[in-house]
Amino acid sequence: MVPLWMESAVPTTLTLKNIPDAVYDRLKLAAEMHRRSLNSEAIVCLESVLLPTKMMPSERIARARELRAALPDGKFRARDIDAAKREGRP
Repeated sequence: MVPLWMESAVPTTLTLKNIPDAVYDRLKLAAEMHRRSLNSEAIVCLESVLLPTKMMPSERIARARELRAALPDGKFRARDIDAAKREGRP
């Protein structure tokens, strides 16, 4: 699948100024994790916020069912949610 930004004949150039250090650091880290340039990562981030993929409700429900079926016992409890939240925290 070709990224949306590559579909236009002549891409537009955008210069960003005064980016907060914390935002720049997160963008740089994300770019490294995804093996992209800073520019490509910024475009992907903007696309995901400004041009989100629309998913039909039936597709969303089917995806939720797939995820639930992948759980060890087919159930997702509050303690599982709490554990998942803690995993993402330093």
